[in-house]
Amino acid sequence: MPTTIGRRVLLLHNAKARQGEDALQPVRTRFEAAGLKVIVEPFENLPEIARDITRLHQTADMVVVCGGDGSISSSAPAVIESGLPLGIIPAGTANDLARTLSIPIDFAAAADVIVAGHTRRIDAGLVNGHAFFNVASIGLSSELAQKLDPAIKKRFGRLGYAVAALRILAGARRFRARIIEKGQAARVKTYQIAIGNGRLYGGGNVVEETAAIDDGTLDLYSLEMTNLWKLALMVRAFRSGTHGAWKEVRTARCTEFEIETRRPMPINTDGEIVTATPARFQVLPEAVEVFVPSEAGPGSHALRFYHR
Repeated sequence: MPTTIGRRVLLLHNAKARQGEDALQPVRTRFEAAGLKVIVEPFENLPEIARDITRLHQTADMVVVCGGDGSISSSAPAVIESGLPLGIIPAGTANDLARTLSIPIDFAAAADVIVAGHTRRIDAGLVNGHAFFNVASIGLSSELAQKLDPAIKKRFGRLGYAVAALRILAGARRFRARIIEKGQAARVKTYQIAIGNGRLYGGGNVVEETAAIDDGTLDLYSLEMTNLWKLALMVRAFRSGTHGAWKEVRTARCTEFEIETRRPMPINTDGEIVTATPARFQVLPEAVEVFVPSEAGPGSHALRFYHR
């Protein structure tokens, strides 16, 4: 039998997100038309999100984050602690978590998904205690996250990513790392190590062709080619998640990994630098209940709203 919840929505809004300001009004309109009471809490930087949820969660029956993948991942620890369901209004550049969950990119349609009340439990990844939903990476993606100007990201979106990526690829060098899985260590020279919790990352690339955000595991790949130009030949494989078929790409699936490097290296989680190596990666199975379209599959169920 569906669980009955109240109608109070804590809506966290990032006006700095690429489409954040445009998203707010249609979302509020949809919620209020459905009889939901909306409490808007703006934030300017990611650490504010968890603090706001911790401070205000007792006044709400659900948490809705209007922002990009980094904002949504930043909400995860406080959402998990609160036990409230999470709604997603994708207002970022890549919106990979929304795409993984088949949540519409249109703001009003995404709000309608939340109003409909269907939910699904999904996993969360942890790296050194920091949560992520899509992927955490060391190497090329971290350099991109560090060097991409926020103003360019907001104005040009994926085009801005592409230009910055070309500059980074031109000067990229391999680094040495130690990958520990189930007590066994492998020493590698690599351009990038990525560990995925979800399915999509980087604007539509697939972590691994069979990966799912509720499979209770993490998927790792390491780019160990000697010449980075081979990436151009691998583009289609990364879009389909079949890159593990290339001998230059190491892959593994497990519930926990450890990564060590000769010197501390920054770690990018869902577009944000949050920690550095050495790093321990873990999965938290079914950690978050999230609103999804009703056709999201057998793992979803309906939450019924009522008016107070």
